[in-house]
Amino acid sequence: MEDHALTAVPDDERRSGWGLMTNTAGIASTLVQLAIGGGVTLIAGVGYGILAGVLVAVFGGILGWLVGHVAYRSGTSSTVTARFYGLGLRGSAIASLIFAFMILGFLALENALLYYGTLFMFGWSPTTANAIVIYGVLTLAWIALTAFGLKVVQRTSMVLLVAFVVLTVVMAGLALAKSDTSLSQLMSAGPVVPGYGGQGERFTAVLSILAGSAGALALVDADFARYAKSGRDVGILAVGGAIMIDVLVVVLGTIIIHAGSSVVGDYLTAHPATAATQQGAGIADKVAWMVNNNSGAYFVVLAGFVGFLLMYVAQAKAQVLNTYSGSLALSNLFNSLTGRTVGRVVMVVVGNVIGLVMVAGDILGLINSYLGILGVTTMALAGVIVADFFIVRRGRKAEADQLEAVNWAGVISVLAAAGAGGALQETDVTQLGFLISLAMVLVLYPLLRTSVLRPSTTVPADPGHGRAPVGSAPGR
Repeated sequence: MEDHALTAVPDDERRSGWGLMTNTAGIASTLVQLAIGGGVTLIAGVGYGILAGVLVAVFGGILGWLVGHVAYRSGTSSTVTARFYGLGLRGSAIASLIFAFMILGFLALENALLYYGTLFMFGWSPTTANAIVIYGVLTLAWIALTAFGLKVVQRTSMVLLVAFVVLTVVMAGLALAKSDTSLSQLMSAGPVVPGYGGQGERFTAVLSILAGSAGALALVDADFARYAKSGRDVGILAVGGAIMIDVLVVVLGTIIIHAGSSVVGDYLTAHPATAATQQGAGIADKVAWMVNNNSGAYFVVLAGFVGFLLMYVAQAKAQVLNTYSGSLALSNLFNSLTGRTVGRVVMVVVGNVIGLVMVAGDILGLINSYLGILGVTTMALAGVIVADFFIVRRGRKAEADQLEAVNWAGVISVLAAAGAGGALQETDVTQLGFLISLAMVLVLYPLLRTSVLRPSTTVPADPGHGRAPVGSAPGR
């Protein structure tokens, strides 16, 4: 059940990259990502939106391989890997905070979509009793499917990923069949969303939106790359996940959102009582609001039970994976700050409780700003791991039995890069804050690490708090 949350994965438990890819592709294929995929092509136009997806897939696949390769060599999760590469023992708490905020934010976001989609499907009201029952059942399901480790998690992801692809293709076909739009017309459609200065601004905006998720996926890659048998297997899981989230999901999301919006709009026009439950001044505004904030209901309107089934298939696999990775991040957070070890299963429960608190804080209504923050912070963290291993160490493994309490060069670099990238993005200087954040870490960290903030006195990897030592996988 502990699943090597704080220790290296041994050689005899290593797995094929194709099986591990079902996890990275599974966590990347959700209703949120389908809505984002359709949304970016509404902003930039279908051609430019798909082009942005391809570019981010290449970028994200490379970044995922780089971060995943470090985790593969060390045999540890992304946050524990940061102890040895970039942040130090106590400093890795920053990695856990970034990762936990990211992954549990998605857990909360997707729980909320399931809740509102379920209410819509059965015509229920958003009462306290319904919230307790629905969120309670969902939470118990995620805990049960995650508690027994990667073996159960991967089997669940594999089955549901196949079902997701089949159902999404069916959904796309239904959307086209019910609309008056042909596939060729849809693929040549231009931008629709107003409020942008020109095509260049639209293109950089969608790059930023897509890269927010791509940076997050690179860190998820590390959690599963620790189980990889070889560097090639790391590449398979990283590239496969990137193609799923930035190409396949963008294309399918585009078809479903572009072709399905007219169908959903016609339904709302014919059912004013239902339309009144969705926010927006007119029908077009209500459809747009459903896409961004109540995509489960959108899918139910578009395809009835098939849409409802897709909603649960898409979300269930992702929620299991979110809970799994979240428990790893929380395990490292608690251990790095206190020196004590709490079972991973306990952190599975804690992660779900945090997710429920985030739902209460209306994470669903903050999705756009959330993705912007996600992009710059995850890029900074991924960048410091890459910079330490590939630039400063030149590919040499860290000593398994020694590490610093705090790697101040890494901590300062991550905070400065995330702050600078976020500030430039929030003040509209550039939409590419994620790229600024990554580039800044790759330059700043090696400079600090090799000059004014050289490696300090190390402490044992197992500081004597009664846990198994963290170290590199043998023979790598």
